[in-house]
Amino acid sequence: MKILVVVDMQRDFIDGTLGTKEAEAIVPYVAEKIRNFDGAVIFTRDTHEADYLNTQEGRNLPVVHCVKGTPGWELHPVIAALAEGKTIVDKPSFGSIRLGEMLSRKEEKEKIESVTLSGLCTDICVIANAMIIKAFLPETPVIVDSTCCAGVTPESHRRALDAMAVCQVAIV
Repeated sequence: MKILVVVDMQRDFIDGTLGTKEAEAIVPYVAEKIRNFDGAVIFTRDTHEADYLNTQEGRNLPVVHCVKGTPGWELHPVIAALAEGKTIVDKPSFGSIRLGEMLSRKEEKEKIESVTLSGLCTDICVIANAMIIKAFLPETPVIVDSTCCAGVTPESHRRALDAMAVCQVAIV
């Protein structure tokens, strides 16, 4: 079984409070990747509460975003249509232990051939989840599709890809 993890393709990261033109540009590529992927697709959603600014993350990144139930928390409409009926993992931090545990349980039932990641932001949540997946599934190839990711900046996107490659994540 192959798995595609679509990380945080939410309005606030695409055209909302933390949106970038690079994030907007990858939406059609991510949608095409989902449509053509031969395997299971799992989505993550950055999920914060109204007290976000009082959290450690909020103090370090004082931009309210992805508050549960707000329009910015929702998946981009194109991606949301493709997520219907699929697994969505709400995660309160950059990386999701729940995602790692879920994949580990799947691996116990059926061999996972590979896990491919796409989404936002390469330099924060994509890299964090790639490392968590490597920890939970150390013998499973982890792949990041660089054309289906965008970082906070183009430079930080490239740095994150380089860092993941050093950690034996295949960058395609």
